[in-house]
Amino acid sequence: MNTRAIVIEEYGDSSRLKEAQVTLPELGERQVLVKVAATSVNPIDWKLREGYLSQMMTWDFPIILGWDVAGEIVAIGSQVNQWQVGDLVFARPETTRFGTYADLTIVDDHLLAKKPENISFAEAAAVPLAGETAYQALFTHGKLSAGETVLIHAGAGGVGIYAIQLAKNAGAKVITTASEQNHELLKSLGTDEVIDYRKVDFTEVIDKVDLVFDTMGGEVQAKSFDVLHPEGRLISIVGEPAADQAAKVQLAKSIWLQPSGKHLQEIADLMATGKIRSVIGATYPLTADGIKAAHDLSATHHASGKIVISNQ
Repeated sequence: MNTRAIVIEEYGDSSRLKEAQVTLPELGERQVLVKVAATSVNPIDWKLREGYLSQMMTWDFPIILGWDVAGEIVAIGSQVNQWQVGDLVFARPETTRFGTYADLTIVDDHLLAKKPENISFAEAAAVPLAGETAYQALFTHGKLSAGETVLIHAGAGGVGIYAIQLAKNAGAKVITTASEQNHELLKSLGTDEVIDYRKVDFTEVIDKVDLVFDTMGGEVQAKSFDVLHPEGRLISIVGEPAADQAAKVQLAKSIWLQPSGKHLQEIADLMATGKIRSVIGATYPLTADGIKAAHDLSATHHASGKIVISNQ
């Protein structure tokens, strides 16, 4: 089974991205084949392309990057019983070298969620990796509950926009950091307080926070311990906290997303009722040039919302 895909055949800058025909593995008995209507770009994509994760993921070339998908099921494995051909779905597939920058991609059936009728393929494709990451950081690991205060760094980023909405929907007080140009957007998503990190040191204006969601690392992570309650928690998706810092609070750790169709379906249900929405900052076509431009934008760390790749 062949598919058109955007691949890399060696690690390097965005010029390494090229179009090719790739032979996909045989469809497993608990897998489905999805015709890709849209995918999206996440930092893991270009970090892997650069070779930063090559020791963790020792894959053969060519590699199809991309780990978000929204589209239509066009084939199912022999043991798939909850899904059928024609279903409109979205997912964060397992991390393999056969990613979603392609016309066709394979997804394990337990990772699928039903695409809400009221959102587009682009809006759906923006969600899985970022939304599931936010969900697991806040709830699976951070144990955020109603009435608590959470500080979400970089609220206008791909993960931050979902974290704000999920936390607010759970009944938490939400504080976030962002540049002034994004304040209005973040307040529209439910943020209670937005701190302009370019003008204000967040450690001087807040304290006794219950949970910090660290999407920045480095100095920002280190300073975040100064605003936490002694019984507070810090969950990072960018780096393991230093042991001496972690000892100051109840919990501090770095996490890695575990793809979950169950968590994604919970987010889908919230989207179906209008409680959560995607914010798309830019859209590019599923071509080599389109993916190059999308990677270059993502790598600036200044994109607001998600960067989506359309294949329609």
